[in-house]
Amino acid sequence: MPVIFISDLHLSPERPDITRAFLVFLQHRAVKASAVYILGDLFEAWIGDDDPSELSLNVQAALRSLTDTGVPLFVQTGNRDFLLGQGFAAATGAKILPEQYIAEHFGQRVLVMHGDSLCTDDQAYQRFRRYARNPVLQFCFKCLSLGRRQRLAADLREKSTAANSNKASAIMDVNSQAVDGVMLKHGVTTLIHGHTHRPDRHQVSNGERIVLGDWHSLGWVLSMDENGYDLQSFAIPAMEQ
Repeated sequence: MPVIFISDLHLSPERPDITRAFLVFLQHRAVKASAVYILGDLFEAWIGDDDPSELSLNVQAALRSLTDTGVPLFVQTGNRDFLLGQGFAAATGAKILPEQYIAEHFGQRVLVMHGDSLCTDDQAYQRFRRYARNPVLQFCFKCLSLGRRQRLAADLREKSTAANSNKASAIMDVNSQAVDGVMLKHGVTTLIHGHTHRPDRHQVSNGERIVLGDWHSLGWVLSMDENGYDLQSFAIPAMEQ
């Protein structure tokens, strides 16, 4: 059975078609995998493990159904859902992975990341990233009321969208030296990441960099088995009116 990697679903109430496609994916494809990796930005926003929204509860229940069948589930946090924590892990049966993680399957060692830390040319984002990942600030944020956190998250998403619209496309892609450095650090020849929404397979100096796609009009899945890797897309059906 293959190992499956996905990322950047950005699940939100505004896109019920993507949520439905994901739930179908869990029931019919993920359940046949030997392991499932979600490499960040499963949610468009995650304001804390105490979020009682219908979306968060339904997704967590579906993930628990998957892990209850015996399929190991591994989750990395992304730039949109970096507050996923042990409450989410307990509810779903998932293991929360560190930012850089070596996955070992079929005799291969592969480095998996969300990928935002590799976009080092975007200095403004990297400053925000250091701020947002500060444990003290995260603790203070979680102490706010649920409503206050929701308003702050919405404000940050709006500012992020406005800021990205004024950035050159190349700035928001990964930096090749950062890629080479992290692969050399871990002694791997394969890196899998998401974040950039530019699905492709790239030859790099240390081997191969495989980029997962975001789920928008298409869903993207990378499968790995004894024969190697297969990056696939599928259409996301529109919701009937």
